Amino acid sequence: MRFAELRQNSVMRGKQRNVLGGELKPCSLDPMTGFTRSGSCEGHEADQGCHAVCAQMTEEFLSFSRKVGNDLSTPRPEYNFPGLKAGDRWCVCAARWEEARLAGKAPLVVLESTHESALGHTELKELRKHASDVAG
Repeated sequence: MRFAELRQNSVMRGKQRNVLGGELKPCSLDPMTGFTRSGSCEGHEADQGCHAVCAQMTEEFLSFSRKVGNDLSTPRPEYNFPGLKAGDRWCVCAARWEEARLAGKAPLVVLESTHESALGHTELKELRKHASDVAG
């Protein structure tokens, strides 16, 4: 299925919720993020990686991710992936974010832009400790 089809299917499913219970807000439009490149960390049945956490990239997290086998810095045009740099916001896999947290390398998160499905991989109290948009 193409990204445009995935995006349309997501829009048709209705409102998506963030970890705070409110409406999911966009994470980043530049670079365009999300499993369907919609700009949001929306939940989607085809997203087996659960790209639900809206994270603000840091050099420390990018280095950690590269060392554990997921290079987020190198552009991959075949996946519509621009390559990331510190300061960019990106929808990251919830399990990878939790792995980075346990290693002391977790980046800040935007709770209003983090999909509720992330709570299947980490606790809200842990996300709040790393929140850039809501006091812990």
